[in-house]
Amino acid sequence: MPTTVLTGPSAAPASGGEARQLVVLLHGVGADGSDLMALVPYVAPALPHAAFVAPNAPFPYDMAPYGRQWFSLADRSVPALTAGVCAAAPLLDAFIDQQLADHGLTDADLVLVGFSQGTMLALHVAPRRPRACAAVIGFSGALMAADMLGAELTSRPRILLIHGEADEVVNPACLAQAEQALSAVGIPVLAEMRPDLGHSIDGPGLGLAIGFVRQALGLEEDPG
Repeated sequence: MPTTVLTGPSAAPASGGEARQLVVLLHGVGADGSDLMALVPYVAPALPHAAFVAPNAPFPYDMAPYGRQWFSLADRSVPALTAGVCAAAPLLDAFIDQQLADHGLTDADLVLVGFSQGTMLALHVAPRRPRACAAVIGFSGALMAADMLGAELTSRPRILLIHGEADEVVNPACLAQAEQALSAVGIPVLAEMRPDLGHSIDGPGLGLAIGFVRQALGLEEDPG
């Protein structure tokens, strides 16, 4: 078991009752858990029985005096990025396991939402968990270690990838590359390129993600 324990902000279900689903929000480099928690007021009305938690990445951002990182981007070579994702993955897995246990839920009730580096981590961890989570939403990210996925795959969660075509941080071409690699190993994946969008999340993209999650959780007939 990893010795580093992740912590971060959380929000109880808007319904006021026990959590029926768990949404884990994975922030990008240089931010922290509070960054994606800003999405909760927009998402919670559509998922009133979901608890939300946003772990802070385990390491201080090494290229600025503030923020956190899942792994260093000082070396952006593929081997270095792959090693970084692989090193951070057990920390996230342990966090997910603990959160599910705390709420009395299973992977079938779990949604992972990542942005940028958080997406890289979500796309690495989710298909390697023993049981498929309900859904993975990846904004503005990339799939690392794609060549290892076929041999390490243990589950096939539904995945939605959203990327801005004007992303100045993560190459928009990463969207098609991830879609192709995930589809090649039988993972159901949808990909959406958002026109004129930079390295960000826009309203239409968030709306698409909410609809995707509701459907994955079997809530499309149950607005409440």
